[in-house]
Amino acid sequence: QVQLIESGGGLVQAGGSLRLSCDASGRTANTDAMAWFRLAPGKGRVFVAGANYKGTPLYSDSVKGRFAISREEVKNTIYLQMNSLKPEDTAVYYCAANPTLQVPTIASRYHYWGQGTQVTVSS
Repeated sequence: QVQLIESGGGLVQAGGSLRLSCDASGRTANTDAMAWFRLAPGKGRVFVAGANYKGTPLYSDSVKGRFAISREEVKNTIYLQMNSLKPEDTAVYYCAANPTLQVPTIASRYHYWGQGTQVTVSS
């Protein structure tokens, strides 16, 4: 099993920045693909960004150029640096992991999930 724990959410004004962290523990060999999804009220869980075991990033169009994902293998941690935040970025952000070489962008493809961290962007 893999345990994922997110941190770093909070309340920020539009245009501000936040950095989310996701710490993986347990069978971390099963975390070749790691990603961030978000869940806003009335919407499904949407792919935000992901990185494969090499750290190669993949972004949704809605966050490209504003968010940056990175991996720190020694700590089994991934980060999501979120800049130029907008009110529409408000959501619960979830970390996900999968033992695949490619990064799926569909939530149902992921085996492991964190508990989520709330990000609220005020206008």
